[in-house]
Amino acid sequence: MFFSAFKNTSATLLATKMRSLALVLIAGAICLSPAGYAQAKTRATKANVTETSGELPNPDMLLIEVYQNLANNKLQAAQEKVDALIEAYPHFQLAYLIRGDLLLMHSRPVTSFGAAPNIPPEKLKEMRDEAAMRIRSYRERPSPNLAPRAVIQLRDDQKLVLVVDANKSRLYVYENVSGQPKLVSDHYISHGKFGINKTKEGDQKTPLGVYYITSRLSGGKLPDFYGPGALPLNYPNEWDKINGRSGSGIWLHGMPSANFSRPPLASDGCVVLTNPDFLKISAMVDIGKTPVIISDQVEFENQTKWLAERQATNKLLDDWRIDLESKNANRIFANYSRNFKSAQGDDLNTWFNKQRQTWESWTAPHIQLKDVTHFRYPGKDEMLVSTFTQETQSGKTKTSVRKRQYWIKEAATWRIIYETIV
Repeated sequence: MFFSAFKNTSATLLATKMRSLALVLIAGAICLSPAGYAQAKTRATKANVTETSGELPNPDMLLIEVYQNLANNKLQAAQEKVDALIEAYPHFQLAYLIRGDLLLMHSRPVTSFGAAPNIPPEKLKEMRDEAAMRIRSYRERPSPNLAPRAVIQLRDDQKLVLVVDANKSRLYVYENVSGQPKLVSDHYISHGKFGINKTKEGDQKTPLGVYYITSRLSGGKLPDFYGPGALPLNYPNEWDKINGRSGSGIWLHGMPSANFSRPPLASDGCVVLTNPDFLKISAMVDIGKTPVIISDQVEFENQTKWLAERQATNKLLDDWRIDLESKNANRIFANYSRNFKSAQGDDLNTWFNKQRQTWESWTAPHIQLKDVTHFRYPGKDEMLVSTFTQETQSGKTKTSVRKRQYWIKEAATWRIIYETIV
């Protein structure tokens, strides 16, 4: 009887230790119930996101399984998952920290995350933040049936679009499937130490906007700090410049060879991926074509609403085309915001009078818009950015230019606030 009581007491104490650590690790708000775990796994399957990245296991899925095993009092299974993490990613400091806590649990109660001695408080906070962000983002992976609201229309030759959610420290890869974005994979990222909305050089913030990858830099030509390579973005873009935003060198890049990952807020403004994730994404993108949308928070919507918004945006642009084709100055002028400013600093009236010299010379013009893209521009204002090739037939003369327009919603009306040739 004494032995039985002792055995039951020991089991209870061990279970209490494990539950205590599980709650500390998962921090309540990001705790996965068995149903939540199953939902995260089901969403991954439906999105065709496997639990491996090449031959390597998915680190976020393994972390979730560690915490799930702890919550279910399966200490040995939790240790096996952590060991698998370390075997796959030998420089994953967060995994070592969790393994240290699990080993300590065999000898004494563990009531705090990072119970091993001599860990600097700031370092401990960074790893706690990374663990929380990884699990929260993986648990809240968007349904594959939803589309990112920012991606309205892609060109046929744009195979992918990258969508960064700074609030969740996540990068989503969407494939262009018959004109509709379909989730391929999602990845943990780090961004600016001081958050988002970059305005000037050296502010250590990540910009918000719609950008394009301009080149591919090999890791062999870069310091080890950037890992296996970098994908520079065209920051500042034309909208950044017209708004006085400065700075340069905003890249997607990897990690130093001695590290696996960084805390959520850790870069000088770049978007930083683990090296396996960077290599995977770098191999998929097309230089000059792949858009990168960096948002403070990505919104998603169902297919019906997404298709309705795409139709409305295309109608908006086509109405502008019809007005331009009419050569009616009042109709054309009504499409533009009174706050319009050109790249040369001209106000609306000055710029418009220069432009009308061109279209007033047209003879029975016929205008076609091709290779159209539409994105909802991130930021506090409700904005769209549309890029297209404008082909104009005037008599026997045919011209073609690639244009980009930024539309802003003023009250209930969309108007063009910036327009340029790209």
